Amino acid sequence: MPTTSKDALVAALGEQHVRDADESDAICGVRPQWVATVDCTESASAAMEVAAEHGLKVVPKGSGSKLDWGAAPTAVDLVLDMSPATGIVEHAAGDLVVHALAGTPISQVNEVVRAAGQQLAIDQPLPTATVGGVVATATSGPCRHLFGGVRDLLIGITVVRADGTITIAGGKVVKNVAGYDIGKLYTGSFGTLGVITEAVFRLHPVSAEHRWISATATDPSSAAAVADAIRHSQAMPTAIELNRVGDGPITVCGQLEGRPEATHARAAELAAVLGAEVLDQAPTWWGSHPFDPDGIGLRVAAKPADLPKLLAAIRESANGLPVTTRGAAGLGVLHVGLPGDTDPAAAAEFVTALRSRSEYAVLERAPRHVLDEIDPWGPIAPGLLTLMRRTKDQFDPEHRLAPGRYVGGI
Repeated sequence: MPTTSKDALVAALGEQHVRDADESDAICGVRPQWVATVDCTESASAAMEVAAEHGLKVVPKGSGSKLDWGAAPTAVDLVLDMSPATGIVEHAAGDLVVHALAGTPISQVNEVVRAAGQQLAIDQPLPTATVGGVVATATSGPCRHLFGGVRDLLIGITVVRADGTITIAGGKVVKNVAGYDIGKLYTGSFGTLGVITEAVFRLHPVSAEHRWISATATDPSSAAAVADAIRHSQAMPTAIELNRVGDGPITVCGQLEGRPEATHARAAELAAVLGAEVLDQAPTWWGSHPFDPDGIGLRVAAKPADLPKLLAAIRESANGLPVTTRGAAGLGVLHVGLPGDTDPAAAAEFVTALRSRSEYAVLERAPRHVLDEIDPWGPIAPGLLTLMRRTKDQFDPEHRLAPGRYVGGI
């Protein structure tokens, strides 16, 4: 009798690491057949070898905090659960580098490196976000303004390809750039090119003190002027964020950090110029998404100089919908939230209108009935889509990794 796919998985991983999937394992409404847990690169490779032999479609998973982001998979046979793959492989404090397994929560990485006065400056809105999930979705928080995004901080990566082959790119020191572009390629690929199993990041020192400058503006132009003043000041802000509920006032907040005396002085001086207040703690909304786990969330962008137009476009496109806007005023990248029970047709109309008035508007997460109404990724230049499809063909020729989850149905 031929060996079944499940039997082969059990033989490769052990019976305790393979189970039948249930409704709770569904990804955007698509239910897999099995879930396999792996705790290292080698076991992930063994699982992918079986998947390749049996033609299984695979979706990698970390903590699951962003598993419902992106498009629904066209099919999935196996969820490869990386959450047991936790731990710090190496913390080279002298080189400001940390090497972690993919299932390790970002919060755990920071707990370890903070003991040496260091930080991984990928602040996360979702507390359970893991190393692999953060790289796969390229999500970062307010500190991206100064320290850069995931692509900028990732200097090494280990990935298991669709056939089980282990690929290692980059190095363990910041100056080693061999394979760096490969790391960028996997960053934000939503599991469609390979299973991320390990990552190496550059670190930064933790500042002794933080202060926040907060100002309230009544209209988009005034809010943009405040953001520009903070960005171009000598205070060297770590982040510049804004928050707006509906058509209400816009709060613009800049984060400063450094030595206690110097940081306080810089904050007081800038606040006096702007007519703002100095906060000893970040606002309650700081660094969080403007949508709940069951809500509708978008990421929209424009050039920082066009921030007033973007804010106006969000308000006008909402056409009365209860939107909340939050994000990086200093970079022109904002998140927009709607309640999960918003009428799907109205939500789709809102997204379509925003796409016509911004650089891009990506539907990060939404209930399945909303995803059925609109492509979460939106239009893409034909030449770029062709290049992305060729990349997919090269890295995953049989299109078995997270099929349909990414741009253009990749």
